[in-house]
Amino acid sequence: MTAQRTLFHTFDAPGDALALDGGQTLAPYTVAYQTWGTLNADRSNAILIFHALSGDSHVAGVHEDGRTGWWDLMVGPGLAFDTDRFFIICANVLGGCKGSTGSGSMNPATGKPYGPDFPVITLHDMVRAQRPLLRLLGIEKLHAVKGASMGGMVALAFVQLYPEMTDRVIVMAAAHANHAQAIAWNKIGRRAIMNDPLWRGGNYYDSPEGPPRHGLAVARMIGHVTYISEGAMDRKFGRSLQGDGKESYTFGVDYSVESYLAYQGSLFHQRFDANSYLYITRAIDYFDFSAKTDGDLTAAFAQTQARYLFLSYDADWLYSPERMEAMSVAARAAGREAVHHKIHAPLGHDAFLVQKEPQTELIREFLD
Repeated sequence: MTAQRTLFHTFDAPGDALALDGGQTLAPYTVAYQTWGTLNADRSNAILIFHALSGDSHVAGVHEDGRTGWWDLMVGPGLAFDTDRFFIICANVLGGCKGSTGSGSMNPATGKPYGPDFPVITLHDMVRAQRPLLRLLGIEKLHAVKGASMGGMVALAFVQLYPEMTDRVIVMAAAHANHAQAIAWNKIGRRAIMNDPLWRGGNYYDSPEGPPRHGLAVARMIGHVTYISEGAMDRKFGRSLQGDGKESYTFGVDYSVESYLAYQGSLFHQRFDANSYLYITRAIDYFDFSAKTDGDLTAAFAQTQARYLFLSYDADWLYSPERMEAMSVAARAAGREAVHHKIHAPLGHDAFLVQKEPQTELIREFLD
């Protein structure tokens, strides 16, 4: 695959104003996206991939800035999402910090970053922002939409808003709505950011002291723990000690797992925006696929037209296989073709990123 570059389109025509679920309107707005493969003559081979919370549009290959794709093992020639057959699209979500309009973008009304003036958004708003991109690319019908974790929820939001636009949906390691514990973890992460003195109420972009690095690092540490199973943590770290293998009798880093989490936190604040973390986790919390059917999941699936592939991971305690099975059962009860596969994956939630089999064959078969 040749070097990838990120493309940008700003929707600034009079009819492009984006009406948001919160009652506000966003205009103009920019979508950052990348594509792989070639769109066929009848424009019927396009697949739209939605990324997870901290992801971006760079799914596969080597970016012109040297980055490798976050899903190289699944997207490319001959892989599950075969770029010799399909035209793959992935865009950075609205509210993100990788090129699409978010809180760090310039507010045309002030000439300064939006900061806390950026409106609170939903996953449905993220979908609405990407619909004009498909129109720009000349695509009115997708071969499939796919998402994992938050991306799986965005995929559900897509078929809810545009049921006629695809016949296939792949949902991986997700749920129809955040459960109370997941909402709680997100709240703790947001509080860690907002309690950092450098957050400054969200107005930190021009601060000489920089962004709230420590708060965002803590939020990432909290989130990262939910992505890995208890067993995987034990196998990788156990109670092993750092340094000379002795307790320091301080409140510093004694255990290897403490060092690992600190490292993950320090990496994260170098590539992600703290306000984006607030906006995106809030959007995840607000999502409920069955909200407009009074909590009736079967009725919610009855309003869609696609067939579904649900892939869960047996050690995932953030979005358990039981939650994925509940969606599959509801979809079938609604008369939709749906299948759920529970994959053995000791790592837990993040397994969808690193485990190639058996999901490759399951996806390839579903896309045929």
